[in-house]
Amino acid sequence: MNTNDAILTEAVDGIAIVRLHRPANMNAVNASLRAALTERLSMLDANPEVQAIVLTGSGERAFCAGQDLDEASTIDAAGLSDWLDRQHAMYQAVRNVGKPLIAALNGTAAGAGFQIALMCDLRVAHASLRMGQPEVRAGLASIVGSYLMSLQIGHSLNQQLSLTGELITGERAYTLGLVNDLVPACDVLSQAIARARALAALPGTAVRATKQRFRERTQPGFEEACSAGVRYQLECYASGDPQRAMAEFLSRRTRPATTGFGKG
Repeated sequence: MNTNDAILTEAVDGIAIVRLHRPANMNAVNASLRAALTERLSMLDANPEVQAIVLTGSGERAFCAGQDLDEASTIDAAGLSDWLDRQHAMYQAVRNVGKPLIAALNGTAAGAGFQIALMCDLRVAHASLRMGQPEVRAGLASIVGSYLMSLQIGHSLNQQLSLTGELITGERAYTLGLVNDLVPACDVLSQAIARARALAALPGTAVRATKQRFRERTQPGFEEACSAGVRYQLECYASGDPQRAMAEFLSRRTRPATTGFGKG
């Protein structure tokens, strides 16, 4: 097993299992996880011994609960653009993977975690987990997440989920088409591995070319959403709403802080 403070990687018969590994923080994204995931996915995609990748979270509580609030609370308007650019680079690393990439949603997938899951090729989940795009509840605009949802669901439902910030169950996500397979919690990882293995058995060039075409078709929209995310989050920060929401949360927390928001 290859380890890093924030990422664990193991191989099972040519399938690389990558775990977001900050279980005490519900696998929330911070600088360490962001950098490690970006590097690890690139390395695995270039490794000829790896046929496919499964991305999951450590522990049972969360796949990824979003941005780590301890880090996010230190970001001010002056540093916001650079911070969001680093988040953009992590997202692009997920999008750039040419091999089959399956999300095994073992628990909560919110904000940045939800967005990472949507950028994988397929998603396996269990009925009771919670997932969604709760940025507005933290005083942030839902920009990148709403764009990614637009590739999966209709406009009206996208508006509902983006504007209310509500989290939905894995069961409802499956009904809406946001999740491909719904299985018992104990079977999420094994089903994701089975999906990865089935895709890896297909002609590799055809799979990679098909993924590349999907990426080409959506890249302009993704880039525009990331740019818009910077613009609108700067407006939100100017209002003071995110700072107030984070300060309120930090003042009452009783465990390591995470929040469900992503980069917009």
